[in-house]
Amino acid sequence: MEKQIVIIGAGASGLLACKYALNIGLNPIVFEAEDRIGGVWSHTLESTRLQNTKEIFQFSDFPWPPSITDTYPTHTQVMEYFESYAQHFNLFPCIKFNSKVIGIDYVGVSVEEMESWALWGGTGKPFGTEAKWHVEVQDTKNGSIQVFHTEFVVLCVGQFSGLPNIPEFLPNKGPEVFKGKVMHSEDFSALNNSTAAELIKTKRVTIVGSHKTAADIAAECANANGVKYPCTMIQRNAHWFLPSDKLSGLLLGFLYFNRFSEFLVHKPGETFLLSFVATMLSPLRWGISKLIETYLRWNLPLKKYGMLPKISFLEDVSACQIAMLPDKFYDRVEEGSIIIKNSQILSFCEEGLIIDGENQPIETDVVIFATGFKGDEKLRNIFESPVFQNNIMGSPTSTVSLYRQIIHPRVPRLAIIGYNENFSNLGRSEIKSVWLSQFLDGNLELPSIRDMEKEANMWTDHIKQVTGRYFRRACISNSSIWYTDQLCRDMGCNPRRKKGFLVDLFIPYAPTDYAGLTSK
Repeated sequence: MEKQIVIIGAGASGLLACKYALNIGLNPIVFEAEDRIGGVWSHTLESTRLQNTKEIFQFSDFPWPPSITDTYPTHTQVMEYFESYAQHFNLFPCIKFNSKVIGIDYVGVSVEEMESWALWGGTGKPFGTEAKWHVEVQDTKNGSIQVFHTEFVVLCVGQFSGLPNIPEFLPNKGPEVFKGKVMHSEDFSALNNSTAAELIKTKRVTIVGSHKTAADIAAECANANGVKYPCTMIQRNAHWFLPSDKLSGLLLGFLYFNRFSEFLVHKPGETFLLSFVATMLSPLRWGISKLIETYLRWNLPLKKYGMLPKISFLEDVSACQIAMLPDKFYDRVEEGSIIIKNSQILSFCEEGLIIDGENQPIETDVVIFATGFKGDEKLRNIFESPVFQNNIMGSPTSTVSLYRQIIHPRVPRLAIIGYNENFSNLGRSEIKSVWLSQFLDGNLELPSIRDMEKEANMWTDHIKQVTGRYFRRACISNSSIWYTDQLCRDMGCNPRRKKGFLVDLFIPYAPTDYAGLTSK
């Protein structure tokens, strides 16, 4: 009997999960709500560039074409790269476009029985039981709904789309009193080029947000309108931005994303010796952070324009909060086509927005919230069972706790790829997909549910400790190689992927280091 597997989402993680499922002889069905692949990249501005260098953001066995010479490829180049990958590995026949999964439910076993299990799914195996996942799929064109039955589900829905995070306002202080237009960045990014250009042309636009998307939209508006109709960017907390040049990529790679850099930080499950080394090297960790902060203060007018963060660079990089600046961003600020405002409190009035410390409202025509997404709630809401919803996210202070950042110990025959954030999301999603394919193919075993929960909680506690209030983003950037080493050992592979002790210690790891990981 053919083993059944459904993959939800055709972004980068979904494509990888599909490719490695095909590699082991499965025939996955991939449901994608949009009419194209790309995931979050299909909802970004045309002017957006990669946060990583192309050497870090690539598939292990499918290099960028030689024609791409940019260090940070453009949105169009990234989308073409995804299309080429899917075409090369014949993934398109597996994908059902315009198919939105509106709910999944595990049918055939009682809650009481699941609670009595000592092994994941009752047997610790991915297949072989009568219970099935019922996947409810809506055709986005005609609204019809169809239910598919499958043994295994892989969720590749990501954090950064689908459920916008909109700030709450007091009565008569929100968008309802504003005479202009209010939208979220996802809606703006989904517009075609001509519609988006028409929306902001000769308009006073205000962006609410402090991260990459806010800066990208501000730069887009400034390029369109210049100083005559300046764009205002209101931020609650400034974050560290790096210039989008080769030096920034080198700084991050050699100071934060090699094996030596992880000796400077505490890691979940580390030995006493590694903990001692991390403690002794903490002054070096602090010094590197201050060195980069000094470099950025020297090269960018951060203090002059209220863009100097109150937290350290180390805190921001550990929480995946740093970003690359759009081209010529501070040139636009200097000329006055972008105006930076800082405010902890925000409210609407008929003319625009009222912020701290200003007597007059900011008069505006369009307000765009670049305030992120509720990724954990989106993940929670896909489950129809209240039990599974509670397992995924039980309280406002909890986060999604996964064994190996892939499998929830209390949710049977389901895996999650691409949820945890990292500065090399593509590379980590690929090795997760390899690990999952090995599990689906019967080449590795899971421990007991109790041991899975112990490992998952250990990582959750670590993430909360190093990321602080940003723990919901589930960032594992400062322990990324340590994490990947665990997956390699699970699969019986040598985690040391580079030749030579010093090379392995100091040269940044890239996806190509893991090419052919499980090849015989």
